[in-house]
Amino acid sequence: MHPFRFAVQMSKASSASAWREIARKIEGLGYSTLYVPDHFDDQFAPMIACTAAAEATTTLNVGTLVLDNDYRHPVVLAKEAATLDLLTEGRFELGLGAGWMKTDYETSGIPYDPPGIRIDRMVESLEILTQLFDSGTATFAGDHYTITDSVLTPTPYTEGGPPLVLGGGSKRVLTLAGRRAQIVSVVPSLKAGEIGLEVAAQAAPAKYDERMAWIAEGAKDRAEKPEIQCWTMFTAVTDTVGEMYEQFSSLFGLSVEEISTTPVGVAGTVESIVEQLEERRERWGFSYIVIHEGEIDAFAPVVAALNGR
Repeated sequence: MHPFRFAVQMSKASSASAWREIARKIEGLGYSTLYVPDHFDDQFAPMIACTAAAEATTTLNVGTLVLDNDYRHPVVLAKEAATLDLLTEGRFELGLGAGWMKTDYETSGIPYDPPGIRIDRMVESLEILTQLFDSGTATFAGDHYTITDSVLTPTPYTEGGPPLVLGGGSKRVLTLAGRRAQIVSVVPSLKAGEIGLEVAAQAAPAKYDERMAWIAEGAKDRAEKPEIQCWTMFTAVTDTVGEMYEQFSSLFGLSVEEISTTPVGVAGTVESIVEQLEERRERWGFSYIVIHEGEIDAFAPVVAALNGR
């Protein structure tokens, strides 16, 4: 099993100085990584935000959770990722997904293709990225991309390119991630294109048993198994969880028992949360836990108790 580490996902801050200050705070509290999502709503541009956060810190990793493959040509993405990996001296984690949020596509005019086509396109993109990171050149002819003798500059700081984070909740994506990624970010299926009851129903613990089997199938021939990351929707450090579980049970359409054990959330005292996360690592392999901005301070004692264990 991989040792525990923790990340914070943030979209923006009120100013440049506030963004740098929160990055230093996250670093000081022992979190491993600051992640930035990739949407066209009210948030910073992820690669630029990662650069600013990395410049403000010395040990904090920065990353994208996750870039929508449809928004960037892979040759362009490879150059940006290699540059950021170089300038951060290996502190960049490249998170990539096939895209899911329907409103992003509607407002931008980018075609919202069926999931299978979006995944096909991401698979081709991964092949191009891999060639460029591994050898510095790439030639590829597919259904979505054709490139000839493309050359990557600069050379990434990290041999083979920055660590790849592949995120998703479907069988095809998670099997691919188990086979190709250094970090597999597991989320409920987002096939619906929006966060709603359909997505909430995918948070049942039994669904995660299935997802872990898909990852294991993809990773079965790998000597070094991927790190398994859990993206959460809620965390709460509290002495009383009953009422909160009741509320989330109604919201998610899951039983209280399912809510109390779903990987998308964790609640209780610091000691209880430590026990829950250890149990979840044993059951599902989750060692890399992602929380959100409003939970940074309250969750810090959990980070202190589990970091590196």
